[in-house]
Amino acid sequence: MILHEICGRTESHPIYQHVEAANGARHYDFLRTLVEVCLMTGRPFLSGHIIKALNFHAITCLHVSAGEYRTLEVGVGDPEDKVNYYLPPRHYLVQSYMDDCINVVNRNWERSDPLSLGAFVLWRLNHIHPFINGNGRTARATAYFVICLKLDGWLPGSVILPELLTRNRDEYVAALKHADAAHKSAGDADLLPLRSLIERLLQQQVAAVQADPAAKAPIEGPPGAQDPGAKGS
Repeated sequence: MILHEICGRTESHPIYQHVEAANGARHYDFLRTLVEVCLMTGRPFLSGHIIKALNFHAITCLHVSAGEYRTLEVGVGDPEDKVNYYLPPRHYLVQSYMDDCINVVNRNWERSDPLSLGAFVLWRLNHIHPFINGNGRTARATAYFVICLKLDGWLPGSVILPELLTRNRDEYVAALKHADAAHKSAGDADLLPLRSLIERLLQQQVAAVQADPAAKAPIEGPPGAQDPGAKGS
């Protein structure tokens, strides 16, 4: 069952939104389990299998090829909007770009700090846009996965970083665009604005727990419907 086709190829259909919201809640539970299992088994590193699994849980039953790298071209936004329309790398480059991204993360695992590594993952996955759908959700979850592993545990808070990023969409999108622009002009993404945003939101997440210990659980899933994540949901 692929609801995007059944519901007239629109993400605004109430049935689609109902399953999307349910997927979102399970997505965060699965993410937390991944973090715990990787730490318990002593395997704190990133893999393509983990990224694909996170995408699968985000869009299963909503779109075809859940958990699989895309095999066709996609664009993000309105093609008529020449300023904001984003055209990700060609589909035949996705596998090699993702392999390189994962290798960069794992090579720098020990020498890089958690927020810088998380910012790189968040930007790079959005930039590559490796899946048919759910790229924003997958990028945010993967970045949080890396940050939690680097910090040796799941961070407290019922509203966690991936959700806080969607609630700060304008700043989040601006930081991604800034990194893209620097990468295009100089060949090296400037991730400082994105890292600063992550740092502030993580402080906000933890501060909410300190102010109200009851905020430790349960984890809130996305409020549903449209995921306002940058460069695709």
